[in-house]
Amino acid sequence: MTVRVRFAPSPTGFLHIGSARTALFNYLFAKHHNGKYLLRVEDTDRERSTPEAVDAIFKSLKWLGIEADEEPVFQFSRYKRHAEIANQLLNEGKAYYCYCSPEELQAMREESAANGRPPRYNGMWRDSDQTAPVGIKPVIRFKSPQTGYVTISDHVQGTVTVKNSQLDDMVLLRADGTPTYMLSVVVDDHDMKITHIIRGDDHLTNSFRQHHIYKALGWDVPEFAHIPLIHGADGAKLSKRHGATGADAYQDQGYLAEAMKNYLLRLGWGHGDDEIISEEQAIKWFTLEGIGRSPARFDIIKLNNLNGHYIRQADNQRLFDLCLPIIESMLERTVTPLESDHILKGMNGLKERAKTIVELADSSLIYVRPFDRDEKAQAMLGNENLALLKNLQQNLNSVDFNESALEVTLRNFADTAKVKLGQVAAPLRVAITGRVVSPSLFEVMAILGREESLSRIERVIL
Repeated sequence: MTVRVRFAPSPTGFLHIGSARTALFNYLFAKHHNGKYLLRVEDTDRERSTPEAVDAIFKSLKWLGIEADEEPVFQFSRYKRHAEIANQLLNEGKAYYCYCSPEELQAMREESAANGRPPRYNGMWRDSDQTAPVGIKPVIRFKSPQTGYVTISDHVQGTVTVKNSQLDDMVLLRADGTPTYMLSVVVDDHDMKITHIIRGDDHLTNSFRQHHIYKALGWDVPEFAHIPLIHGADGAKLSKRHGATGADAYQDQGYLAEAMKNYLLRLGWGHGDDEIISEEQAIKWFTLEGIGRSPARFDIIKLNNLNGHYIRQADNQRLFDLCLPIIESMLERTVTPLESDHILKGMNGLKERAKTIVELADSSLIYVRPFDRDEKAQAMLGNENLALLKNLQQNLNSVDFNESALEVTLRNFADTAKVKLGQVAAPLRVAITGRVVSPSLFEVMAILGREESLSRIERVIL
């Protein structure tokens, strides 16, 4: 058997971070088994589905490197096939016409609520010999088994059983001829030869109804794996109040795709104590048995630390290319070739502290002029420190501008002036970078060179 899985987003908005994890789990499971990972766009909700949302989802999946092995399937384009199956079930006596009016359905819901039961259809047209009422277009309902049990053996949730009496006769085809989600999913999964359905556990209850449709059609039932949802740090379901919930937002905020994938992988799945996991390792190690039953908690601090790790490991040119548009947006101008050269040469020092690409771009501004100094930095430039810088400037006129020579010169100057090295380095850092925190001061000065460094000192002592 060739493993075939699918990720099936609804294009009504961005790619939710929980959906991104679902896509990743499907992708890794398929690759682990040398199978196929497919993408199906469930766009049957025509009022809420938009081309912009489709594009956003595709863009986020591409950013994460989770791309399908076959062309995407658009569910709405298959509505005739779905209707065909609904009518097949009708002709086989496994479904029936229901002529209930909206008022009758509302009365059923109110009666259920009054008796403390979930709202449900009471089956009044299931075996009815009434004459079809005039002026009401019927829906097609599935004849769900009314006795016995249905059991799902789930790879994550274990064995789950419900009574068939708890399942009412669901609508397969609406009065306007459009298929419902429950029918469309089953038909599409069968036609796409899906062997395993890996999705959020909010779909677990759907599996029992879908199981019956598969059986009624004589089709093989795929294996199921329902993964717990992602919660915020407070234990509540992840929502906008916890921060960004869309994968595209994390890209915009400067997270690397490999860091995001690593983090999503570890949200509810584990391999011993391993935290840093490459895609190659993830494919080799991933199994459904590694998924926990409890909801994972999204921790932005852990994500930041992980992203910082991947930034430190990343190629400097790639980091520069990611930073450049952000830097130019901050400056509202084009970065010059000389500034670009300085930033690229300084990337090793810059990336040591950065947790996101946005932070990295901001810290890169020390290689760009003019720059602003905040209040804390400006406070370092009092009269006493300015006098030190003025005297130091003379010592720097003749020194070789390499890191070692600059450090020796600064230490010798501090000894001669009978002050601690930090008392000289702190105002010098502000003069050179405009900040109280930066990469190695000697590294920055060596990259900027004599002329630019002395010019920056001159700027503050005048």
